[in-house]
Amino acid sequence: MSHETQIILGLIIGVILLVFLVVKTKIHVFLALIIAAAVTGLIGGMTPKSVSDAVISGFGSTLGSIGIIIGFGVMMGRLLEVSGAAERLAYALIRAIGRKKEEWAMALAGYIVAIPIFVDSTFIILTPLIKSVARKTGKSVVALGIPLAIGAAATHHAVPPTPGPLGVAGIFNVDVGQMIIYGLIFAIPIMLVGVFYGKWLGKRIHQIPTEDGTDFFRPDKDFTFEDFVELSKERDKELPSLFRSILPIALPIVLIFLNTTLSAMELTGGLYDYIIFLGQPVIAVGLAVIAAIYALAGRMKREDTLSRMEEGMNSAGVILLITGAGGAFGYVLRESGAGNYIAELVATLPLPAVLIPFIVASLVRLIQGSGTVAMITAASISAPILMNLPDVNMTLAAQAAALGAMVFSYYSDTLFWVVNRSLGIKDAKEQLLVWSVPTTLAWATSLIMIIITDLIV
Repeated sequence: MSHETQIILGLIIGVILLVFLVVKTKIHVFLALIIAAAVTGLIGGMTPKSVSDAVISGFGSTLGSIGIIIGFGVMMGRLLEVSGAAERLAYALIRAIGRKKEEWAMALAGYIVAIPIFVDSTFIILTPLIKSVARKTGKSVVALGIPLAIGAAATHHAVPPTPGPLGVAGIFNVDVGQMIIYGLIFAIPIMLVGVFYGKWLGKRIHQIPTEDGTDFFRPDKDFTFEDFVELSKERDKELPSLFRSILPIALPIVLIFLNTTLSAMELTGGLYDYIIFLGQPVIAVGLAVIAAIYALAGRMKREDTLSRMEEGMNSAGVILLITGAGGAFGYVLRESGAGNYIAELVATLPLPAVLIPFIVASLVRLIQGSGTVAMITAASISAPILMNLPDVNMTLAAQAAALGAMVFSYYSDTLFWVVNRSLGIKDAKEQLLVWSVPTTLAWATSLIMIIITDLIV
């Protein structure tokens, strides 16, 4: 058996083993990634010592670049959840955008709020608002819920400091600021798809929640937008101000954007150096946590504030381990020579190289359901390949891995159940229409954007 054949065999067996362990056994995906990395290296011809060294080096180097940011991000997100800042943003957007445009407001709310907050939490937090708007306007919860959920899923997949895309950025070793800029742009067309599809389906599945929110009915009269405005004014007394609510989200994005811009323009020295320092992702997100503490947790006791942040850190543990294990898998592929060899094969194919992570992420998502696992796995497999190809935009490739994982969310995805149960959708066919179809439309939109962008850049 030639060395090249041995390398490919190791990769194929490693990927099959990974999928089997995740889908069919009780072994956690973190351990499954480590096992798959080890098997890939050993079958691929690496010595046991070099395999263990590669796993340790890959795990450490990946988390060394993004681990702190993930920790800060989930702490900030938790404070945004419990303080009511997320709800404040949604109310403000609906009032600002105005009558008969509630779908757009909900999509924007999801787009903004899901940047620092997990998408499941974003939807759960804003579900009472969806029901309230539906009752007060007579619009279907489906017409409002789909734009919110797709807007949230778009930035959840594409924009750091959400842990998934941040982990992908770490594995591809790309600038976090560029990842944010690409993600914010790519998420806009995806959000638009969610709005138009939600409007269309809302006319066919017209559900309005009862006053107690436990059931749904078809209304016999229209409510007024003014009723909703009055409700939002009542909630104003209980929620933080709009400025305090948006500050922790906007601050790191602005600072990181300035860092990326000044670095690209090669402006250094004096004030520029300090701005670039403050715009380092670790510093920028750390400042955002401080802003969230003092802007949003002013009324909370010190013990409660610390407890809430620790809740966020607990949720980050699994993401950190999966991301580090994905980095270990990718490092083994590089050290075994699989990345170089596959890159040479890919270079001969009539296929844009940037689509490799997109296709891998899509396949893994369809097989096992988790978007985060799909994007981390796709990054781990494809990054070592693309790094050996000329003229590949690695930031675009990282986005391809993240967005490819949006395809056809179904029963194995927790968000599928969160969205459908929250909106009162019980029929199996309607559940697929409400969430599986729009996520696939979002995926197709992402594919088109990636191909067009690859042709331009």
